[in-house]
Amino acid sequence: MAKLQSGNGVQWRDSRSPRATPDNLAEHESSSLGSDSELNGFANTETQTDRYGFIGGAQQSAGENDDIPPDVIRQREAKWLDMLNSWDKWMAKKHKKVKLRCQKGIPPSLRGRAWLYLSGGKVKKEQNLGKFQELDSQPGDPEWLDVIEKDLHRQFPFHEMFVARGGHGQQDLFRVLKAYTLHRPEEGYCQAQAPIAAVLLMHMPAEDAFWGLVQICEKYLPGYYSAGLEAIQLDGEILFALLKRVSPVAHRHLKKHKIDPILYMTEWFMCAFSRTLPWASVLRVWDMFFCEGVKIIFRVGLVLLKCMLGSQEKLKACQGQYETMELLRSIEPRYMHEVFLVQEVIELPVSERDIEKEHLSQLRRWKETHGELHCKSPPRMHGAKAIMAAEPPSRQELKQNPTIIVEAPQTTESKADKGKKIKMSKTEKNKDTINTSPPLNPYPLPREPALQSDNLSKDTLLQSSSQSLSSAEHDTYL
Repeated sequence: MAKLQSGNGVQWRDSRSPRATPDNLAEHESSSLGSDSELNGFANTETQTDRYGFIGGAQQSAGENDDIPPDVIRQREAKWLDMLNSWDKWMAKKHKKVKLRCQKGIPPSLRGRAWLYLSGGKVKKEQNLGKFQELDSQPGDPEWLDVIEKDLHRQFPFHEMFVARGGHGQQDLFRVLKAYTLHRPEEGYCQAQAPIAAVLLMHMPAEDAFWGLVQICEKYLPGYYSAGLEAIQLDGEILFALLKRVSPVAHRHLKKHKIDPILYMTEWFMCAFSRTLPWASVLRVWDMFFCEGVKIIFRVGLVLLKCMLGSQEKLKACQGQYETMELLRSIEPRYMHEVFLVQEVIELPVSERDIEKEHLSQLRRWKETHGELHCKSPPRMHGAKAIMAAEPPSRQELKQNPTIIVEAPQTTESKADKGKKIKMSKTEKNKDTINTSPPLNPYPLPREPALQSDNLSKDTLLQSSSQSLSSAEHDTYL
Protein backbone atom coordinates (compact mmCIF):
# COMPACT_ATOMS: atom_id res chain seq x y z
CA MET A 1 0.00 0.00 0.00
CA ALA A 2 1.53 3.29 -1.04
CA LYS A 3 0.76 6.72 0.28
CA LEU A 4 0.11 9.78 -1.84
CA GLN A 5 0.44 13.40 -0.83
CA SER A 6 -2.19 15.94 -1.82
CA GLY A 7 -1.23 19.34 -0.52
CA ASN A 8 0.17 18.35 2.87
CA GLY A 9 -2.40 15.60 3.36
CA VAL A 10 -2.17 11.88 3.10
CA GLN A 11 -4.29 9.70 0.88
CA TRP A 12 -4.10 5.96 0.31
CA ARG A 13 -4.46 4.01 -2.89
CA ASP A 14 -5.90 1.06 -1.03
CA SER A 15 -9.69 1.43 -1.00
CA ARG A 16 -10.46 -1.91 0.58
CA SER A 17 -11.52 -0.31 3.85
CA PRO A 18 -14.04 2.48 4.46
CA ARG A 19 -11.63 3.84 7.07
CA ALA A 20 -8.72 4.14 4.67
CA THR A 21 -9.32 7.74 3.54
CA PRO A 22 -11.73 10.60 4.09
CA ASP A 23 -12.93 10.05 0.50
CA ASN A 24 -13.70 6.41 1.08
CA LEU A 25 -15.29 7.17 4.40
CA ALA A 26 -17.64 9.72 2.87
CA GLU A 27 -18.52 7.35 0.03
CA HIS A 28 -19.14 4.51 2.45
CA GLU A 29 -21.30 6.58 4.78
CA SER A 30 -23.28 8.32 2.04
CA SER A 31 -24.26 4.97 0.57
CA SER A 32 -26.45 4.13 3.57
CA LEU A 33 -28.74 7.13 3.23
CA GLY A 34 -28.84 7.66 -0.51
CA SER A 35 -27.90 10.41 -2.92
CA ASP A 36 -26.64 13.88 -2.03
CA SER A 37 -30.06 15.33 -2.74
CA GLU A 38 -31.65 12.94 -0.29
CA LEU A 39 -28.96 13.59 2.28
CA ASN A 40 -29.12 17.37 2.06
CA GLY A 41 -32.90 17.52 1.70
CA PHE A 42 -33.68 15.01 4.46
CA ALA A 43 -35.87 12.96 2.12
CA ASN A 44 -36.10 10.30 4.80
CA THR A 45 -38.42 11.92 7.34
CA GLU A 46 -37.95 9.05 9.80
CA THR A 47 -34.25 9.83 10.30
CA GLN A 48 -33.42 9.96 14.01
CA THR A 49 -30.78 12.30 15.41
CA ASP A 50 -28.74 10.92 18.29
CA ARG A 51 -27.70 12.97 21.32
CA TYR A 52 -24.44 13.99 19.60
CA GLY A 53 -26.12 15.30 16.43
CA PHE A 54 -25.51 12.32 14.11
CA ILE A 55 -28.36 11.24 11.85
CA GLY A 56 -26.63 8.09 10.58
CA GLY A 57 -23.26 6.66 9.66
CA ALA A 58 -20.79 4.58 11.61
CA GLN A 59 -20.49 7.03 14.51
CA GLN A 60 -24.20 7.37 15.27
CA SER A 61 -24.91 6.05 18.77
CA ALA A 62 -27.38 3.18 18.89
CA GLY A 63 -29.91 4.86 21.19
CA GLU A 64 -27.80 4.38 24.31
CA ASN A 65 -28.98 6.25 27.38
CA ASP A 66 -26.52 8.25 29.39
CA ASP A 67 -25.79 6.31 32.56
CA ILE A 68 -24.87 9.47 34.49
CA PRO A 69 -27.86 10.74 36.52
CA PRO A 70 -28.92 14.36 35.84
CA ASP A 71 -28.17 15.46 39.42
CA VAL A 72 -24.58 14.18 39.07
CA ILE A 73 -24.20 16.11 35.80
CA ARG A 74 -25.48 19.27 37.56
CA GLN A 75 -22.92 18.77 40.35
CA ARG A 76 -20.12 18.33 37.83
CA GLU A 77 -21.21 21.45 35.98
CA ALA A 78 -21.07 23.45 39.22
CA LYS A 79 -17.57 22.11 39.95
CA TRP A 80 -16.33 22.94 36.45
CA LEU A 81 -17.80 26.45 36.61
CA ASP A 82 -15.97 26.97 39.89
CA MET A 83 -12.71 25.76 38.31
CA LEU A 84 -13.10 27.96 35.24
CA ASN A 85 -13.69 31.01 37.46
CA SER A 86 -10.33 30.43 39.20
CA TRP A 87 -8.51 28.57 36.44
CA ASP A 88 -4.97 29.75 37.22
CA LYS A 89 -5.26 28.73 40.88
CA TRP A 90 -6.66 25.31 40.05
CA MET A 91 -3.95 24.63 37.47
CA ALA A 92 -1.20 25.77 39.83
CA LYS A 93 -2.34 24.07 43.05
CA LYS A 94 -4.92 21.42 42.14
CA HIS A 95 -3.88 20.14 38.71
CA LYS A 96 -4.34 16.52 39.78
CA LYS A 97 -7.98 17.28 40.55
CA VAL A 98 -8.44 18.91 37.13
CA LYS A 99 -6.84 15.84 35.53
CA LEU A 100 -9.15 13.51 37.45
CA ARG A 101 -12.24 15.47 36.40
CA CYS A 102 -11.12 15.36 32.77
CA GLN A 103 -10.75 11.59 33.07
CA LYS A 104 -14.30 11.36 34.42
CA GLY A 105 -15.53 13.36 31.44
CA ILE A 106 -16.24 17.05 31.03
CA PRO A 107 -19.97 17.96 31.24
CA PRO A 108 -21.34 18.34 27.68
CA SER A 109 -22.65 21.86 28.34
CA LEU A 110 -19.15 23.09 29.29
CA ARG A 111 -16.99 20.90 27.08
CA GLY A 112 -16.21 23.57 24.48
CA ARG A 113 -15.31 26.18 27.08
CA ALA A 114 -13.19 23.70 29.04
CA TRP A 115 -11.29 22.59 25.91
CA LEU A 116 -10.49 26.21 25.13
CA TYR A 117 -9.13 26.82 28.64
CA LEU A 118 -7.16 23.55 28.75
CA SER A 119 -5.54 24.12 25.36
CA GLY A 120 -4.61 27.73 26.05
CA GLY A 121 -6.82 28.83 23.18
CA LYS A 122 -8.70 31.20 25.47
CA VAL A 123 -5.48 33.06 26.32
CA LYS A 124 -4.35 33.10 22.68
CA LYS A 125 -7.69 34.59 21.68
CA GLU A 126 -7.50 37.32 24.33
CA GLN A 127 -3.91 38.15 23.35
CA ASN A 128 -4.90 38.45 19.68
CA LEU A 129 -8.27 40.18 19.76
CA GLY A 130 -9.58 40.83 16.26
CA LYS A 131 -6.96 38.57 14.65
CA PHE A 132 -9.48 35.96 13.46
CA GLN A 133 -11.78 38.63 12.05
CA GLU A 134 -8.82 40.12 10.21
CA LEU A 135 -7.87 36.74 8.70
CA ASP A 136 -11.50 35.95 7.96
CA SER A 137 -11.87 39.12 5.90
CA GLN A 138 -8.87 38.31 3.68
CA PRO A 139 -9.39 36.40 0.41
CA GLY A 140 -6.85 33.63 1.02
CA ASP A 141 -4.62 31.62 -1.30
CA PRO A 142 -6.73 30.24 -4.21
CA GLU A 143 -4.65 27.05 -4.28
CA TRP A 144 -5.51 26.18 -0.67
CA LEU A 145 -9.11 27.40 -0.96
CA ASP A 146 -9.77 24.99 -3.82
CA VAL A 147 -8.49 22.01 -1.80
CA ILE A 148 -10.42 23.08 1.30
CA GLU A 149 -13.69 23.43 -0.64
CA LYS A 150 -13.31 19.91 -2.03
CA ASP A 151 -12.84 18.52 1.49
CA LEU A 152 -15.79 20.24 3.19
CA HIS A 153 -18.45 17.66 2.34
CA ARG A 154 -16.22 14.81 3.52
CA GLN A 155 -16.18 15.92 7.15
CA PHE A 156 -18.77 14.05 9.21
CA PRO A 157 -21.38 14.05 6.41
CA PHE A 158 -23.89 12.45 8.76
CA HIS A 159 -23.67 15.09 11.47
CA GLU A 160 -26.55 17.57 11.44
CA MET A 161 -24.10 20.48 11.52
CA PHE A 162 -22.35 19.41 8.30
CA VAL A 163 -25.07 17.47 6.48
CA ALA A 164 -26.13 20.35 4.19
CA ARG A 165 -23.77 21.39 1.42
CA GLY A 166 -23.05 25.07 1.89
CA GLY A 167 -24.78 25.05 5.29
CA HIS A 168 -23.61 27.02 8.31
CA GLY A 169 -21.38 24.18 9.52
CA GLN A 170 -19.50 23.89 6.24
CA GLN A 171 -19.25 27.66 5.98
CA ASP A 172 -17.67 27.95 9.44
CA LEU A 173 -15.35 25.04 8.67
CA PHE A 174 -14.19 26.81 5.51
CA ARG A 175 -13.61 30.04 7.46
CA VAL A 176 -11.53 28.31 10.15
CA LEU A 177 -9.37 26.34 7.72
CA LYS A 178 -8.85 29.35 5.44
CA ALA A 179 -7.86 31.49 8.44
CA TYR A 180 -5.27 28.90 9.46
CA THR A 181 -3.64 28.92 5.99
CA LEU A 182 -3.30 32.70 6.34
CA HIS A 183 -2.05 32.39 9.93
CA ARG A 184 0.59 29.82 8.91
CA PRO A 185 1.19 30.34 5.17
CA GLU A 186 4.43 28.32 5.32
CA GLU A 187 2.41 25.31 6.54
CA GLY A 188 -0.74 25.83 4.52
CA TYR A 189 -3.53 23.27 4.72
CA CYS A 190 -3.48 19.55 5.45
CA GLN A 191 -6.52 17.34 4.89
CA ALA A 192 -6.27 15.86 8.38
CA GLN A 193 -6.85 19.31 9.88
CA ALA A 194 -10.43 19.36 8.58
CA PRO A 195 -11.86 16.69 10.95
CA ILE A 196 -9.99 18.29 13.87
CA ALA A 197 -11.55 21.68 13.10
CA ALA A 198 -14.97 20.07 12.56
CA VAL A 199 -14.95 18.45 16.01
CA LEU A 200 -14.04 21.79 17.57
CA LEU A 201 -16.86 23.53 15.68
CA MET A 202 -19.36 21.06 17.11
CA HIS A 203 -18.57 22.54 20.53
CA MET A 204 -17.66 26.20 20.03
CA PRO A 205 -18.00 29.23 17.70
CA ALA A 206 -15.71 29.66 14.69
CA GLU A 207 -13.28 32.07 16.36
CA ASP A 208 -12.78 29.78 19.36
CA ALA A 209 -12.43 26.75 17.06
CA PHE A 210 -9.72 28.59 15.12
CA TRP A 211 -7.63 29.20 18.24
CA GLY A 212 -8.25 25.64 19.39
CA LEU A 213 -6.92 24.41 16.04
CA VAL A 214 -3.89 26.70 16.34
CA GLN A 215 -3.04 25.24 19.75
CA ILE A 216 -3.42 21.64 18.58
CA CYS A 217 -1.21 22.25 15.54
CA GLU A 218 1.42 24.29 17.38
CA LYS A 219 1.48 22.90 20.93
CA TYR A 220 -0.02 19.41 21.06
CA LEU A 221 0.91 17.95 17.64
CA PRO A 222 3.59 20.26 16.19
CA GLY A 223 4.83 19.27 12.75
CA TYR A 224 2.00 16.78 12.13
CA TYR A 225 0.48 18.85 9.33
CA SER A 226 3.65 20.16 7.72
CA ALA A 227 4.95 19.09 4.31
CA GLY A 228 6.79 15.77 4.36
CA LEU A 229 4.92 14.48 7.43
CA GLU A 230 8.21 13.82 9.22
CA ALA A 231 6.73 14.35 12.70
CA ILE A 232 4.01 11.73 12.20
CA GLN A 233 6.57 9.25 10.86
CA LEU A 234 8.74 9.82 13.92
CA ASP A 235 5.78 9.27 16.22
CA GLY A 236 4.97 6.08 14.34
CA GLU A 237 8.40 4.74 15.21
CA ILE A 238 7.94 5.88 18.83
CA LEU A 239 4.61 4.04 18.99
CA PHE A 240 6.20 0.88 17.59
CA ALA A 241 9.05 1.04 20.11
CA LEU A 242 6.65 1.54 23.03
CA LEU A 243 4.55 -1.40 21.78
CA LYS A 244 7.50 -3.72 22.40
CA ARG A 245 7.16 -2.99 26.11
CA VAL A 246 3.35 -2.93 26.24
CA SER A 247 2.68 -6.00 24.05
CA PRO A 248 5.72 -7.98 22.85
CA VAL A 249 3.43 -10.39 20.97
CA ALA A 250 1.86 -7.62 18.87
CA HIS A 251 5.29 -6.04 18.31
CA ARG A 252 6.82 -9.30 17.04
CA HIS A 253 3.88 -9.91 14.71
CA LEU A 254 4.03 -6.46 13.10
CA LYS A 255 7.83 -6.71 12.77
CA LYS A 256 7.62 -10.19 11.26
CA HIS A 257 5.25 -9.06 8.51
CA LYS A 258 7.11 -5.76 7.99
CA ILE A 259 4.02 -3.63 8.60
CA ASP A 260 5.22 -0.06 8.84
CA PRO A 261 3.52 2.03 11.58
CA ILE A 262 2.61 4.75 9.05
CA LEU A 263 0.19 2.27 7.44
CA TYR A 264 -2.09 1.91 10.48
CA MET A 265 -1.47 4.87 12.80
CA THR A 266 -1.47 7.89 10.48
CA GLU A 267 -5.22 8.53 10.54
CA TRP A 268 -5.42 7.57 14.22
CA PHE A 269 -2.90 10.19 15.27
CA MET A 270 -3.44 12.98 12.72
CA CYS A 271 -7.21 12.98 13.30
CA ALA A 272 -6.88 12.27 17.05
CA PHE A 273 -9.08 9.16 16.62
CA SER A 274 -12.06 11.31 15.58
CA ARG A 275 -12.60 9.05 12.55
CA THR A 276 -11.98 5.76 14.33
CA LEU A 277 -13.80 5.55 17.66
CA PRO A 278 -17.50 5.71 18.61
CA TRP A 279 -18.43 9.30 19.36
CA ALA A 280 -18.79 8.88 23.13
CA SER A 281 -15.24 7.51 23.19
CA VAL A 282 -13.95 10.30 20.93
CA LEU A 283 -15.19 12.95 23.36
CA ARG A 284 -13.72 11.21 26.41
CA VAL A 285 -10.37 10.76 24.66
CA TRP A 286 -10.33 14.43 23.65
CA ASP A 287 -11.16 15.50 27.24
CA MET A 288 -8.04 13.69 28.45
CA PHE A 289 -5.96 14.70 25.42
CA PHE A 290 -6.49 18.42 26.04
CA CYS A 291 -5.52 17.97 29.69
CA GLU A 292 -2.62 15.51 29.45
CA GLY A 293 -1.33 15.92 25.91
CA VAL A 294 -0.21 13.52 23.17
CA LYS A 295 0.52 10.66 25.57
CA ILE A 296 -3.24 10.00 25.55
CA ILE A 297 -3.13 9.48 21.75
CA PHE A 298 -0.18 7.09 22.17
CA ARG A 299 -1.99 5.19 24.91
CA VAL A 300 -5.16 4.78 22.86
CA GLY A 301 -3.12 3.44 19.94
CA LEU A 302 -1.22 1.03 22.18
CA VAL A 303 -4.43 -0.23 23.82
CA LEU A 304 -6.04 -0.95 20.44
CA LEU A 305 -2.93 -2.73 19.12
CA LYS A 306 -2.61 -4.78 22.29
CA CYS A 307 -6.29 -5.78 22.28
CA MET A 308 -6.36 -6.73 18.60
CA LEU A 309 -2.93 -8.36 18.22
CA GLY A 310 -1.84 -9.11 21.76
CA SER A 311 -2.44 -12.87 21.95
CA GLN A 312 -1.46 -15.92 19.87
CA GLU A 313 -5.10 -16.92 19.58
CA LYS A 314 -6.00 -13.64 17.86
CA LEU A 315 -3.00 -13.89 15.55
CA LYS A 316 -4.18 -17.23 14.14
CA ALA A 317 -6.50 -15.30 11.83
CA CYS A 318 -3.68 -12.92 10.77
CA GLN A 319 -1.27 -14.97 8.70
CA GLY A 320 -0.06 -12.07 6.59
CA GLN A 321 0.12 -8.32 6.07
CA TYR A 322 -3.25 -8.08 4.33
CA GLU A 323 -5.14 -9.94 7.08
CA THR A 324 -3.44 -7.90 9.80
CA MET A 325 -4.34 -4.59 8.14
CA GLU A 326 -7.94 -5.73 7.70
CA LEU A 327 -8.10 -6.60 11.39
CA LEU A 328 -6.77 -3.18 12.41
CA ARG A 329 -9.34 -1.49 10.16
CA SER A 330 -12.22 -3.32 11.81
CA ILE A 331 -11.48 -3.07 15.51
CA GLU A 332 -13.94 -4.92 17.73
CA PRO A 333 -16.54 -2.55 19.26
CA ARG A 334 -15.95 -3.85 22.80
CA TYR A 335 -12.37 -2.55 22.71
CA MET A 336 -13.52 0.89 21.59
CA HIS A 337 -16.35 1.18 24.12
CA GLU A 338 -16.11 4.32 26.22
CA VAL A 339 -15.91 2.68 29.67
CA PHE A 340 -13.44 -0.06 28.69
CA LEU A 341 -11.18 2.17 26.60
CA VAL A 342 -10.94 5.05 29.08
CA GLN A 343 -10.07 2.70 31.94
CA GLU A 344 -7.39 0.94 29.88
CA VAL A 345 -5.91 4.28 28.78
CA ILE A 346 -5.77 5.59 32.36
CA GLU A 347 -4.07 2.43 33.63
CA LEU A 348 -1.49 2.05 30.83
CA PRO A 349 1.94 3.03 32.25
CA VAL A 350 3.22 5.28 29.44
CA SER A 351 4.37 8.74 30.56
CA GLU A 352 5.60 11.94 28.91
CA ARG A 353 9.13 10.96 29.97
CA ASP A 354 8.84 7.62 28.15
CA ILE A 355 7.67 9.37 24.98
CA GLU A 356 10.39 12.05 25.11
CA LYS A 357 13.11 9.47 25.82
CA GLU A 358 12.02 7.39 22.84
CA HIS A 359 11.67 10.56 20.74
CA LEU A 360 15.34 11.39 21.25
CA SER A 361 16.31 7.83 20.37
CA GLN A 362 14.23 7.79 17.18
CA LEU A 363 15.50 11.26 16.24
CA ARG A 364 19.09 9.96 16.34
CA ARG A 365 18.14 7.02 14.12
CA TRP A 366 16.31 9.33 11.71
CA LYS A 367 19.40 11.53 11.31
CA GLU A 368 21.55 8.45 10.66
CA THR A 369 19.22 7.14 7.93
CA HIS A 370 17.53 10.26 6.51
CA GLY A 371 19.74 13.16 7.60
CA GLU A 372 18.46 16.34 9.22
CA LEU A 373 14.73 17.03 9.47
CA HIS A 374 13.50 19.31 6.70
CA CYS A 375 10.79 20.81 8.89
CA LYS A 376 11.89 21.77 12.37
CA SER A 377 8.76 22.14 14.47
CA PRO A 378 8.55 23.74 17.93
CA PRO A 379 8.87 21.52 21.01
CA ARG A 380 5.80 19.51 21.93
CA MET A 381 3.81 20.60 24.99
CA HIS A 382 2.54 17.71 27.08
CA GLY A 383 -0.84 19.00 28.14
CA ALA A 384 -2.53 21.98 29.72
CA LYS A 385 -0.13 22.45 32.63
CA ALA A 386 2.93 22.60 30.37
CA ILE A 387 1.24 25.10 28.04
CA MET A 388 0.29 27.36 30.95
CA ALA A 389 3.77 27.13 32.47
CA ALA A 390 5.40 28.06 29.14
CA GLU A 391 3.19 31.11 28.66
CA PRO A 392 1.74 32.22 32.04
CA PRO A 393 -1.52 34.06 31.41
CA SER A 394 -2.87 37.09 33.23
CA ARG A 395 -6.10 36.99 35.26
CA GLN A 396 -7.75 39.25 32.70
CA GLU A 397 -6.96 36.80 29.89
CA LEU A 398 -8.58 33.98 31.87
CA LYS A 399 -11.66 35.97 32.83
CA GLN A 400 -14.87 34.38 31.61
CA ASN A 401 -16.88 36.59 29.32
CA PRO A 402 -20.57 35.83 29.78
CA THR A 403 -22.48 35.62 26.53
CA ILE A 404 -25.83 36.55 28.09
CA ILE A 405 -25.93 39.77 30.13
CA VAL A 406 -29.19 41.00 31.61
CA GLU A 407 -28.75 44.41 33.16
CA ALA A 408 -31.27 45.13 35.89
CA PRO A 409 -31.99 48.85 36.50
CA GLN A 410 -30.07 49.88 39.62
CA THR A 411 -30.63 53.00 41.70
CA THR A 412 -28.25 54.21 44.39
CA GLU A 413 -29.96 56.14 47.14
CA SER A 414 -28.46 58.13 49.98
CA LYS A 415 -29.77 58.00 53.56
CA ALA A 416 -31.23 61.49 53.15
CA ASP A 417 -33.18 60.36 50.06
CA LYS A 418 -34.49 57.32 51.93
CA GLY A 419 -35.60 59.58 54.81
CA LYS A 420 -37.43 61.89 52.40
CA LYS A 421 -39.18 58.89 50.83
CA ILE A 422 -40.39 57.69 54.26
CA LYS A 423 -41.76 61.15 55.05
CA MET A 424 -43.40 61.40 51.63
CA SER A 425 -45.09 58.01 52.05
CA LYS A 426 -46.51 59.10 55.44
CA THR A 427 -47.94 62.34 54.01
CA GLU A 428 -49.36 60.42 51.04
CA LYS A 429 -51.14 58.05 53.44
CA ASN A 430 -52.72 61.02 55.24
CA LYS A 431 -53.81 62.50 51.90
CA ASP A 432 -55.34 59.19 50.88
CA THR A 433 -57.53 59.16 54.00
CA ILE A 434 -58.79 62.68 53.21
CA ASN A 435 -59.02 62.39 49.43
CA THR A 436 -62.19 60.58 48.36
CA SER A 437 -61.45 60.60 44.61
CA PRO A 438 -61.04 57.15 43.02
CA PRO A 439 -57.47 55.88 42.62
CA LEU A 440 -55.74 56.05 39.24
CA ASN A 441 -56.15 52.91 37.18
CA PRO A 442 -52.75 51.23 36.67
CA TYR A 443 -54.24 49.36 33.67
CA PRO A 444 -55.88 52.20 31.71
CA LEU A 445 -58.44 51.76 28.96
CA PRO A 446 -57.36 52.75 25.44
CA ARG A 447 -58.72 56.30 25.85
CA GLU A 448 -57.47 56.71 29.41
CA PRO A 449 -54.00 58.32 29.80
CA ALA A 450 -51.50 55.97 31.35
CA LEU A 451 -49.28 56.80 34.28
CA GLN A 452 -45.94 58.19 33.27
CA SER A 453 -44.13 56.02 35.79
CA ASP A 454 -45.76 52.92 34.34
CA ASN A 455 -44.61 53.85 30.86
CA LEU A 456 -41.09 54.30 32.10
CA SER A 457 -41.08 50.98 33.90
CA LYS A 458 -42.56 49.19 30.89
CA ASP A 459 -40.05 50.80 28.54
CA THR A 460 -37.21 49.78 30.84
CA LEU A 461 -38.45 46.19 31.04
CA LEU A 462 -38.95 45.97 27.29
CA GLN A 463 -35.52 47.42 26.65
CA SER A 464 -33.81 45.03 29.05
CA SER A 465 -35.74 42.04 27.73
CA SER A 466 -34.91 42.91 24.12
CA GLN A 467 -31.25 43.23 25.10
CA SER A 468 -31.26 39.79 26.71
CA LEU A 469 -33.04 38.27 23.72
CA SER A 470 -30.64 39.78 21.22
CA SER A 471 -27.68 38.48 23.19
CA ALA A 472 -29.34 35.10 23.62
CA GLU A 473 -29.66 34.75 19.87
CA HIS A 474 -25.86 34.65 19.62
CA ASP A 475 -25.39 32.39 22.62
CA THR A 476 -25.61 28.84 21.37
CA TYR A 477 -22.55 27.59 23.24
CA LEU A 478 -22.79 27.39 27.03
